Amino acid sequence: MLRHLFSASFIVVSALAADRPNILWISSEDHGTQMGCYGDTYATTPNIDQFAQRALRYTHAWAAAPVCAPTRTTIISGIHAPSSGSDHMRSLVAYPAGQKMFPQLLREAGYYTGNNAKEDYNLAKTREVWDQSSGQAHWRNRKAGQPFFAVFNSLKSHESQTVRPGAKPIHDPAKVRVPAYHPDTPEVRRDWALYYDSVTAADADAGALLAQLEADGLASDTIVFYWADHGSGMPRSKRWPSNSGLHVPLLVHIPEKFKDLRPADYRDGGTTDRLVSFADFAPTMCSLAGLAPPVWMQGHAFLGQFIAPAQPYVYGFRGRMDERYDLVRSVTDGRFVYLRNYLPHLSQGQHVSTQFKTPTTAVWKKLYDEGKTTPAQSIFWQTPKTPEELYDLQNDRDEVNNLAASPAHRATLGKLRAAQQAHSRRIRDLGFVPEGERLTRAGALAPYDFGHDDAQYPYERIFAAAELASSLQPDATPALVKLLGDSDSAVRYWGVMGIRMRGAAVVTASRGVLNSTLADTSPYVRIAAAESLGQFGNTTDLAAALPVLLALADWTKNDLFTALAALHALESLGTAKIAFARATILALPGTGRSPDVRYDSYIPRILEKLRADLGAEAAPAADTKRAKRKAAKQ
Repeated sequence: MLRHLFSASFIVVSALAADRPNILWISSEDHGTQMGCYGDTYATTPNIDQFAQRALRYTHAWAAAPVCAPTRTTIISGIHAPSSGSDHMRSLVAYPAGQKMFPQLLREAGYYTGNNAKEDYNLAKTREVWDQSSGQAHWRNRKAGQPFFAVFNSLKSHESQTVRPGAKPIHDPAKVRVPAYHPDTPEVRRDWALYYDSVTAADADAGALLAQLEADGLASDTIVFYWADHGSGMPRSKRWPSNSGLHVPLLVHIPEKFKDLRPADYRDGGTTDRLVSFADFAPTMCSLAGLAPPVWMQGHAFLGQFIAPAQPYVYGFRGRMDERYDLVRSVTDGRFVYLRNYLPHLSQGQHVSTQFKTPTTAVWKKLYDEGKTTPAQSIFWQTPKTPEELYDLQNDRDEVNNLAASPAHRATLGKLRAAQQAHSRRIRDLGFVPEGERLTRAGALAPYDFGHDDAQYPYERIFAAAELASSLQPDATPALVKLLGDSDSAVRYWGVMGIRMRGAAVVTASRGVLNSTLADTSPYVRIAAAESLGQFGNTTDLAAALPVLLALADWTKNDLFTALAALHALESLGTAKIAFARATILALPGTGRSPDVRYDSYIPRILEKLRADLGAEAAPAADTKRAKRKAAKQ
C-alpha cells in the first residue's frame, strides 16, 4: 500500500515538474555594468549584447555585498547575510533551524539541480542541495524529461586577472575612462584595460553556454539569467558597498511559452527600473518553479507566479573583508546612495593583503602618501570617514561628492537613513556584536536563531549604542561613559568604541574608566579599551594597555577572533609604540584553534604585515604553511 502511495506521489510531482520551465543561470565574477548593453562603448561583450536584444535588462540590480562569499550566501538562502550571521568574508556558521537552501526546494519539487561549480557559502550547506556541484554538473546529466535548474559560473573576470605581471592588455589603455577616485597613471590604465579584457573573456563563456542551450533544442523551454556576483574587481569597487561595488548586470529572458511568468513590464530587448536585490533571487526561483516562497525568505520575488510588489529600496553591507574588519551599511533608491559608517575611524583603504596585490592599489597609496592625489582620490585613504555619506548617481556617477551635510539634501538623507535603520531592525542585523562574541553567545544555536531571540540579543539596546558611538557627536561622552556600566557586553563595547572614535581629548578625559575597563569580562571590551589608551593615553596608559593586547594576541591561548582583534589593536598603535615589544610580537604564533579552514589565513596575514612594519623578515614557513595549504582549498 505504501509503495502505491509513494508511486502516485512521484507521478504527481513528475507531472508538475514537466510543466515547469528550465532555469539557467550564467554568472560571472567581479564585474559591474561595464558592458556594451549597459551603454559602455569601451567594453567588448558581443554575446551578452546580443542576448540583451531578447531579454529584459535590469538597470538597478544590487549585489548584497561587494565580495563573493557573503553575496552568494545571501543568494542561496534568501536571507540577508547580516541577519544570518554570515556577513564576514570568509566565515562558516550554522544554517538557521528549519530553513533550506532554495535549490533544495527545487530539487524536492522534481528539478535536476546542477552547480558548475562555485559554492563559497558562509553558511554550512544543508543536505541534498544539488544533484551535482562540480565541474561536471550540466543540464545534460538530468533524467529524461526532467526540468533543470543549472548554474554555470565564469571565473574569467575575477579580480586576480588584473594581477598578471607583464600581461599586455587587448583593450587600449589610452582609451580607458579613469574614474574620479583613481589617479590617472599608466598602472591604473593598464589594470582597467585588463579588467575589460577579463569581462570580454567572461562574455565568451556566456556565449558558449547559450550556444549549447540552442544546440540542445532547449532555448524555447528555458528561462535564462545572466548576472555578475558584485561590482568590478578594481579597488574602491570590490570590498566597498557603494554603487561602484554593488551595481551589477542582470538580464533575464523568459520564452513565449512561459509568458505568464513575465512581469508586466517585460519586453524582449527592454529595460526595467525595478530595484532588485540578491536577496530576491531565492524567492524568485521558487516563484518561477510554481512554489510559494517560504515565509523565512527576506527577499521579494520579481518574476513568476508569486511576484511581489516592487520595493522602494535595496540594501548592501560590508563586514570583515578577509583579515580586516569594518561595519558599513548602504541603501539606494536607484538615484541616491546612502552609506552609514559604524567604524568611521577605519579608512576605506585598509590593508587587505589581496587588494594590495593589484598594481592600482599600490601606486594609488604611494601617491596619497606623497600628497599627490586630488581630494576625490584621497577619500579612499582618509580617516576618519564621515559617519554618513550621500551620493547623487545622476550627477556624480563616481560617488565622490558627499552630500550628507548639504541642506538641500536633508530630506533625502533623512529618508534613506530611516530606510537603513528600518531594514536593520527588520532583519535583526547581527553586525553590531563582535564576530567572536556573537558565536559564543549563540552557542549551539545558529546565529540567525540567536539573533531573533530578544532575550539573548537585545537588539534595540545594542543598535542604539552603536548609533550613538559612531555618530561622532561631540556632546555624547557622558552617555558613552554610562554605557560602560551596562549589563550587556556588546553595549559596553560600543561605549568604549565611541570614546575611542572621538580621539585624544575624549580618551584623556575618560582615562580612569577606561583603565577600569581593562579588567572587563569581555575580551573585546578589554581590547577596545587597551587600544584607546595605547593610542591616545600617556606612557602609563600604554604600559597598562600593551600587556593586555599581547596576552590576547596569542592564538594558541585565545580563540581566533580574540587574537585577530588584539592584533588589529596592536597594529593600530603604530611601530613606535610597539617597538619595545618587538620580540614578543615577532614570536606570536601563526597557527591556533580555528572554527573552520576558511578563517585560517587571516591571522598569518596580519602577522606578516606587523613583521614587515617592524622591519623583520617574513614569517617562518612553519607559521604559515598550514594556513596557506588550507586557504588554497577554498
